[in-house]
Amino acid sequence: MAEAVQDDVFADDIRFPARDGYSLGGTLFLPRGPKRHAVLINSATAVPRKVYKGFASYLAKRGCAVLTYDYRGIGDSRQKSLVGYNQPKSLVGFEASMSDWAALDATAAVAWMRERYKTLPLRYVGHSFGGQALGLLPNNIEVSRALFVAAQAGTWKLMTSPERYRVYALLNFVGVPLTRLLGYAPGRMGLGLDLPKGVFLQWVRWVMSERYMFDDSALHALANFSNYRGALRALCISDDPWATRPAVELLCSAFKSVTPEIDTIRPDEVGAASIGHFGFFRPEHRDTLWRGAAEWLEESL
Repeated sequence: MAEAVQDDVFADDIRFPARDGYSLGGTLFLPRGPKRHAVLINSATAVPRKVYKGFASYLAKRGCAVLTYDYRGIGDSRQKSLVGYNQPKSLVGFEASMSDWAALDATAAVAWMRERYKTLPLRYVGHSFGGQALGLLPNNIEVSRALFVAAQAGTWKLMTSPERYRVYALLNFVGVPLTRLLGYAPGRMGLGLDLPKGVFLQWVRWVMSERYMFDDSALHALANFSNYRGALRALCISDDPWATRPAVELLCSAFKSVTPEIDTIRPDEVGAASIGHFGFFRPEHRDTLWRGAAEWLEESL
């Protein structure tokens, strides 16, 4: 059942299948008037799609059909089937990896939007891991414009100090032992939501590598980075300790077929005390950061 949300648009909670048939939870935001663009918002690690509700609603009011969704093991995609929609008490035994999130979940979301809105330009918003995922998708050629928000090659050595050392210690001395003991990574460690064991351990391997996922010789989907040929704009937030300018540049450098535009934003430029890794999606930025992002997404190639 559709419901009206703050920006006088419609929001429908939906289910759609991943490439392997796994049921994913999502929300489709629709304008009351004509649709001019289709936009897929791809979440950060351990972040539920509800974080992006305000921005999605804002884009829908401007005439976009917008889909937010949860990767398997997260939010409304934590349950293993459609039956009952019951959340399991824990993720023990839940099989998933970050590469699954890209290959099975994000790839399916792109395909679902492309099939549903055949005549609309497809835009892509990627927050943190959501931006990383674009390069791994076998169908990223379907996307004509991609906006990255705090998306980076998140190796610990490119984080700011002392945050890099805190992350190193948290992941290696707390996260890995606890995850192996419990069978999943509990969000109470300070990660956000609980993470499946395979997701967390693959993420740690990437974070501890010199060039993040690009050092993973088993990740054959890295070849898909060069397939993307749409416009690419990456927003780098100056007070973000994780997605620093060098980390953003490292991710963008993998898109060999395009020339990414990297834009560094300082909080004082938009009248904010801080923005950090998550602050872009706060409603206070609707007349500054959100408007600029929407105008860029709506441009023609």
